[in-house]
Amino acid sequence: MTTTLNHTATPESIWAMIQETNAILDRTAKGQEENKKAIRELQKTLGGWANNLGQFAEEYFFNSFEKGQRNFFGENFDRVQNKVKGINFDDEYDILLINGKAIGIIEVKFKAHENDLPKILGKADTFRANFPEYKNHKIFLGLATMSFYPELEQECINEGIAIIKQVGDNVVINDKHLKVF
Repeated sequence: MTTTLNHTATPESIWAMIQETNAILDRTAKGQEENKKAIRELQKTLGGWANNLGQFAEEYFFNSFEKGQRNFFGENFDRVQNKVKGINFDDEYDILLINGKAIGIIEVKFKAHENDLPKILGKADTFRANFPEYKNHKIFLGLATMSFYPELEQECINEGIAIIKQVGDNVVINDKHLKVF
């Protein structure tokens, strides 16, 4: 909208233009609020989907460990637990493999990223602080994800973290490079 003021403008016509401009601004602000509300709803929906995908991955890998063989990381594990909450530190361990001398801590992601690795590496320390009865156990770390990319696999190898991934109907574990934490 282009408005040209000339010398013949009256106070009433100027006031009418100001009111029209204010009405346009009000409609724009109302539209922005509606857009913000729609974006918040969309974020809520997408967050729910992401949460569901994460729960699907956790259940998939937990069931694979629970129902499959229990020989991993050169150890035979007696027990498998999931969603174990820390006592002293606010931390959750997606999957724990437990025997009399070793613990396997498996972090599960639907689609993991390299920026997840620092959190995974910190799990050994928080686990020992949360569960001092296992302070003398060897701890092994693993990352289970539905989708790995080459750089992430290489970082896991460099850090000594087991690679656990879905390949077709199978779960494949690469733990040749594993280190004890």
